Amino acid sequence: MITQWIKEIKEKTNPDELGMVLIHNGIVRGTSKDGKTIRSMKLSYDKELLSQYIDAMKKRDGIADIKVWINEGELKIGDDIMLLLVAGRFRTDVLPVLQEVLTKIKKEIVREEEIF
Repeated sequence: MITQWIKEIKEKTNPDELGMVLIHNGIVRGTSKDGKTIRSMKLSYDKELLSQYIDAMKKRDGIADIKVWINEGELKIGDDIMLLLVAGRFRTDVLPVLQEVLTKIKKEIVREEEIF
């Protein structure tokens, strides 16, 4: 998926506007943030809110594209939770947007329930 995303972005973006692609791959850990062992995780997300938010963030200066895939359902330890790709002109454009998008998704768009 990531390779295909990058290929598509390179094909459609002016090379003068594409200097960096950052990727986040969230994975289900075997322990919660407070150190408890978990068996699995249930995950869901607000698709409409995600779509609206990503469309707005793509309009940021220096951003060529943003792609997100979120894995819904009951996930096992080691499963991918999310893939997030932010592509743009410069590191100073791309890094803050990746951080902002990731934080928004984790805090307001995704609902996670750890199963102990």
